[in-house]
Amino acid sequence: MGSAPTANSFLMALPKAELHLHLEGSIEPATLVELMQSHGKDGASLAEVERLYRYTDFTGFLRAFKDVTEHLRTPEDYELITYRMMERLKAQNVLHAEVFVSVGVCLWRKQDFAAIFEGLERGRRRGKRDFGISLLWIFDAVRQFGAEKAEKVLDLAIQFRDRNVVAFGIGGDERKGPPELFKDVYARAGNHGLHLTAHAGESAGPESIWGALNLKVERIGHGLTAGQDPELMEVLAQRQVPIEICVASNVATGCCTEIAQHPVKNYFDQGLMLTLNSDDPAMFRTSLVQEYQLVQEAFGFSDEHLRELARNSFEASFLPPDKKVEFLDLFDAAASRT
Repeated sequence: MGSAPTANSFLMALPKAELHLHLEGSIEPATLVELMQSHGKDGASLAEVERLYRYTDFTGFLRAFKDVTEHLRTPEDYELITYRMMERLKAQNVLHAEVFVSVGVCLWRKQDFAAIFEGLERGRRRGKRDFGISLLWIFDAVRQFGAEKAEKVLDLAIQFRDRNVVAFGIGGDERKGPPELFKDVYARAGNHGLHLTAHAGESAGPESIWGALNLKVERIGHGLTAGQDPELMEVLAQRQVPIEICVASNVATGCCTEIAQHPVKNYFDQGLMLTLNSDDPAMFRTSLVQEYQLVQEAFGFSDEHLRELARNSFEASFLPPDKKVEFLDLFDAAASRT
């Protein structure tokens, strides 16, 4: 994507929440070098690491994501990347974040997830203390690993439900793991009081979004192909199902061939409930502020439109009602001054 020009003061000052952010995709190359060196790879160079972050399509991106996560070994690694991510969020005036952790990948690597979770929570607590950021976890299963593996991820989400784990979701290759496979998993997640989300319509067609809605998800990750089905668009607008839009991500993975073809403005004009998000910011060389800047420059979103999108990010959060009201009041007070 190249480096974006410096964001204007309005975008920096606008209070924001981020609802579609992958912890592992937030690791900057310099931090990855640091982790590799801490594991004894003294020869690791920044140039070598930056090569890991290059790919040409969605499958290549999934491979790159896997290669990056290979260097996450210890609970301390997870503590560090959580803290660094929160530091970057603070710099963008992000007040609240709901962060995907690829628990499915940890289990696939046979890591001790209970120990990793302690590291995540230490990082979250330090980040909250130092930066004042509210953060909730979403446990993410890898859909191409199948429903049985997703059940194991859900077991852990239920186990840590009372420790800032707010939701369960599925990501990965939609075509290899259609939503229908996960009907029972989602029903059980809902019965245990977890919020439900799913990546859908990112690398597959609108049928994937219909499938996610049938799982009773409360938010849709990406929803890029919804515009191909007028009836689906009508349902999404009518129900005001929040869509987590990630523009730079969709272009970087080739799911959208160029920015001009991204449906974000069309969705906004048709009354869909949208939020802007950075997805895997380090891997897509973006940030939440840059996503706001991108839609303003590419599609002519006005400051007023961006205020609406920022307000949506708190409205669509999985925060408890009293906390949500607290953040919305904070937002309204601050937004009136920006």
